[in-house]
Amino acid sequence: MSAQVRSLSKTTKAGPRARRVRLRVDLRYTALSSPGADAMRIVLTAFLIVLAVAGSARAGGMLVETGSAPARAQWTGCYGGGHLGGAWGTSDKWIPRTPGGAFEGVSLGGHDVDGFVGGVQAGCDVQLGNGVVLGIGGDYGWAEASGTHPSARETGVFYHSEVEGLGALTGRLGYASGNLLLYVEGGAAWERVSYAAATTQIGTAYRATDTREGWTLGGGGEYALTEHLSAFVEYAHYDFGTERITLDPQFSFLPTAFVDIDDTANVVRAGINLRFGLGR
Repeated sequence: MSAQVRSLSKTTKAGPRARRVRLRVDLRYTALSSPGADAMRIVLTAFLIVLAVAGSARAGGMLVETGSAPARAQWTGCYGGGHLGGAWGTSDKWIPRTPGGAFEGVSLGGHDVDGFVGGVQAGCDVQLGNGVVLGIGGDYGWAEASGTHPSARETGVFYHSEVEGLGALTGRLGYASGNLLLYVEGGAAWERVSYAAATTQIGTAYRATDTREGWTLGGGGEYALTEHLSAFVEYAHYDFGTERITLDPQFSFLPTAFVDIDDTANVVRAGINLRFGLGR
């Protein structure tokens, strides 16, 4: 990959027109002092929204005939709802694998990504007699978490990634105590992500969009607010390993390039579930 970008920067004349070309790479997150800072602010905002909605639901008896939470929730049943939170992670290694290219097999650096995620979830739980809760669920979040780094070995070259979506299908093991359910969960995960390589002379030279497979592991807590409404806060770690990405050239004189990229993500989210079957 870097061979084409570097050779391009050598053969392109840096005339007035070239100097006027602006680098079309989003550098908004490179100045962050701590990855996840904005994500945590988003989570706190989401949590306050959940508390406000939950308070209105309890005060108004929304979705509940009795207008109060069950004395001891039974978590057997299915649910669906929405969530909002923060996302952060890494896009690491960036090792060129273009045959014959410069720096083949050598890392060009990596960067942190940071942003938000919001989406939907659904699933079913079964509560056993000893308070143990078993469940299965799925979720998908539309995300906007991006980052950029300058090449560790090239001048005027930048690499960018943006997480556009995160999905998972997980199993859940929890323990219920009254209206509170504490749980751990894990399973298969998917990531929708886009990549780009750009130079200060010609702008974006390569692009790629990929759906990556991996795994997720996390946990959280859920509280029964009413007979049909619950609120939760949870954390999930995602690992998508290292995958070879095919970068499509944006100019006809550039060949296709290949690069190995290692992606991870973390999400903290708060949400509300509408439950069917939650009762005493």
